[in-house]
Amino acid sequence: MRNFAFANNFGKTVLFLFCLWAAQAWLPLAESRAAPAPDSPRMTPVVRAVQAVAPAVVNITSTHVIEGRRLSSLERFFGPGFGPGFPGFDGFPGRQARRQKRVSLGSGVIVDGQKGLVLTNAHVIAGGDEVMVHLLDGREFPATVKGAEPDFDIAVLEIRGARQLPAVRLGDSGDILPGETVIAIGNPFGFTHTVTTGVVSALGRTIRNEGGLFTDLIQTDAAINPGNSGGPLLNIEGGLIGINTAVDARAEGIGFAIPINKARRVMEDLMGRGRVAPLWLGIAAEDLDSRMAMALGRREARGLLVSTVFEGTPAARAGIAPGDIIESINAAPVRDRRDYINVLRNQTGGETLRVALRRGEKSLTLNLTPAPFDDERARALMERRWGLTLGPGSRGLVIQSVRRDGPAAFLRKGDVIAAVGATRVDTLQDLLQAFRRERLAGQVLLQIVRDGRGYYARLVL
Repeated sequence: MRNFAFANNFGKTVLFLFCLWAAQAWLPLAESRAAPAPDSPRMTPVVRAVQAVAPAVVNITSTHVIEGRRLSSLERFFGPGFGPGFPGFDGFPGRQARRQKRVSLGSGVIVDGQKGLVLTNAHVIAGGDEVMVHLLDGREFPATVKGAEPDFDIAVLEIRGARQLPAVRLGDSGDILPGETVIAIGNPFGFTHTVTTGVVSALGRTIRNEGGLFTDLIQTDAAINPGNSGGPLLNIEGGLIGINTAVDARAEGIGFAIPINKARRVMEDLMGRGRVAPLWLGIAAEDLDSRMAMALGRREARGLLVSTVFEGTPAARAGIAPGDIIESINAAPVRDRRDYINVLRNQTGGETLRVALRRGEKSLTLNLTPAPFDDERARALMERRWGLTLGPGSRGLVIQSVRRDGPAAFLRKGDVIAAVGATRVDTLQDLLQAFRRERLAGQVLLQIVRDGRGYYARLVL
């Protein structure tokens, strides 16, 4: 027993001496890993900007719950739906309904620490039933979507249960210089708070996708990968100058960000009225076809031919006239009516637009500020162009009257409009929003319900 006790005490002594030696050996290494002095050359402007802003950058998870069902063994082998008609097939074990979760990842940045407001991309939280915000210090909070605008790919979240949070300083995207250093922070592929640097490659870029058209973007070669969406683009002083939104999959080193001045106006509209006010210039127009282009001496049938300019509108004040051909807005090409509508959908109120047009043999550039396309104006123009009036009914929007010489003359009082194209309409606001998008179209497809039966009606305008 004495020998055992001696061995035990000897072992404890050796362990103590080993720990003491390890601590002495680790101390210089720990000291070497301490933060460098404030005047160290390692404390570059990029490092200072990252240290200041990183606590305000958040990781966002958006969870969408899907109601599904488990597959039976036969369905797993032969494919879903195999076996209807077999007695007892629906009772096979394993076909119980279940809830599945689909989680999407993205980034965001706190812009108001007092209120807990976060700016991010609309597509990051699209379809999410539950949104969680994860901070650099390990805390996580649920968040409420205060507003989202897909036309600008901007969303505003409010962090629930947290105040006095770190926030980024808003910069000014109006004085960005091509070539200046920029910093992106985000969560690409789930790697939280990844920092990349680059330069501003170009300004005023336009990109198209299946959802529409985005204009006035900042192009950068700072690495932006999936998961960076919604994260901040910073200048060398740590000011927020953009919200990272897209990467061009065709090439490396090409990413885009929404200028913070535009994002801030969108955020103010979402917080104030719940949506971004739609805009218009005050014209009616049509696409150029090959015959029109030939008659006007143009090689290509591209552009928007102005047919009407409404009095008292921005277009009238700027001097746009019938017969003018609009070629671009803010350097974004306008090839047809769809481009024109999409460009205006991506603009915010109070901003001057540069409209390039062709008038005869002359090329002109006019500056004008678009006006709000409010519901009252949109309704009056819809009734005039489509030739019908509507009101709320028990099952949707009901046609109250039809102009006999109008494009909707074949419709009846009491018909219900269920959709415009593929867009379902339940309220007058839904219909007016659909009209704003289709107001220049040469024909519009309506879904009509009459006597309980649905059918399609085409308005040729």
